[in-house]
Amino acid sequence: MKEEGKKGLSDPEESANPSRRGFVAGVTLGVALASSGIYEVIDKLVTPPERVDAGADKPLPPEQYAIPTPRLIMDNGTGVASSNGTIPVLIPPLHNHVITATLKVPPTAKVLQEAQRHLESVIQGLEKRFPPPPSGLGVVVAWGLPYFQHYIPSLGRGSGFFKAGTRYPDYLPVDLMTSKERGRTVYALQDARTYPSDQPPAGFGPVRLEQNHVAVLLRSDSLDNIMEATNALFGTGSDQAGDLFTVTSIRRGFTGGGHTGQQSLASKLALEAGLPGAKSIPVHSPIFLGFTTTIKSAESSTPVSNLETLPGWTDQWPDGYFKYGTIMPLSHLYSDLATWYGEGRAGSKDFSEYADRLRAMYRPGLSVPDGSVTVDPPVESEDDIFQRVRKSGSYGHNGSMQPVNRLQKATTSHYGVTYPVGTPVSNRGDFATLDNPFHYTSDPAGDHYSSQKAAGLHFLIFVPTAETFNRIRLAMDGYYPDRKSVEFSPRSPKAGLNAVVHTTHRQNFLIPPRSRRSFPLAEFLS
Repeated sequence: MKEEGKKGLSDPEESANPSRRGFVAGVTLGVALASSGIYEVIDKLVTPPERVDAGADKPLPPEQYAIPTPRLIMDNGTGVASSNGTIPVLIPPLHNHVITATLKVPPTAKVLQEAQRHLESVIQGLEKRFPPPPSGLGVVVAWGLPYFQHYIPSLGRGSGFFKAGTRYPDYLPVDLMTSKERGRTVYALQDARTYPSDQPPAGFGPVRLEQNHVAVLLRSDSLDNIMEATNALFGTGSDQAGDLFTVTSIRRGFTGGGHTGQQSLASKLALEAGLPGAKSIPVHSPIFLGFTTTIKSAESSTPVSNLETLPGWTDQWPDGYFKYGTIMPLSHLYSDLATWYGEGRAGSKDFSEYADRLRAMYRPGLSVPDGSVTVDPPVESEDDIFQRVRKSGSYGHNGSMQPVNRLQKATTSHYGVTYPVGTPVSNRGDFATLDNPFHYTSDPAGDHYSSQKAAGLHFLIFVPTAETFNRIRLAMDGYYPDRKSVEFSPRSPKAGLNAVVHTTHRQNFLIPPRSRRSFPLAEFLS
């Protein structure tokens, strides 16, 4: 590794002087946009995975968030592709960046429609320049409630989708299932909320429920591709789109790298950064916590996570404006690796053995070869969870969410595909990071920015409704829709891995279909 790569991972003076490890002023936006920071070493450390050619002439799917040709390997349990592997695993892009922003254009019809055309032109230019992800470039544009509330207060023009005069939020997708349960209209996009186990680090303050107008997700095996896209979207040249936005955060990270048998990025970068607990990360683990999270059986196929696919979930079938869209909850979490690997609080041995971490990640009583990185346990029901709690006094992270993250009965979609019991309804897109908490923030004090590296996760997931995520996240804390709950604290070491993750930020976004990704609904303003 080049010397400058090592220098970029940590500041020796900062490490030696605890008083300097506090939160400090961040870098300027210009520097942050132009520099990939420590992540520039990734393309020197690992060879990009072999990918299937998507075909230059093949049209992109209507879903923005879809990866047209995902790489699938057969894992032998160690996190490595093998001819005798039995567990199908998806290999996501190596590089993942999220940039959040507010808009700096006035909320007038003419300006927004010009902005809509300009942004779309820039994105289409990128799609002509690069093949689809993961080898090329994926651009996903997601919009928060503040955009709709402040920029689309009402629709001046009627259409086949809406009557003229339709006001916010009545043009947003309706969550039919939750509306029926609560006896009032509930929309698929809701403000983010906190959950019982949400607990930022000491001194951080409450979880920040963000109010960004927009978030852009960039994905690729090539960092150069992502940096070119960043420049095109947020640079201020005449052929760039940066004049539309005030960037509030840049969130960078990575995943994978170890499935070919080489040392994973999580292991390499954690060791280079000198993170507590880094020496215990399994050498092929795609994430800091030592397990594979992209098991194919745990991920929905793209249409299942759409707003319109599952009957009775939203009102976007058959001709909703947001058809082919989805909801994207976005959050940041720190991971306490020292405690997770048994090096943490004095006398704490809650996770010191592999069996303890296996129980916490999946479920009590699971038996796999010691040290396994890739595990694909049977799907659990709610009754299974509570039986295990009564028997062992604990539950696992993965198991706890399955009763609400999986279809509870065979379901035929609006597209005529029948999905069996246990099919997941969510599709994960999270990635590891050394940001603390972000690569760049426009509010260093409020976001508690530090240049000292930290083990973290930029978590994002694609779900049909925000309430779907609420149910999943509450189940992670031991709370279920039928009002049953476990009797111990959701921060307890007995509650999955909740004791070793610390949430700092949350916001929910709506991802429109590809054809309506740029300033959605602006065409109906007058």
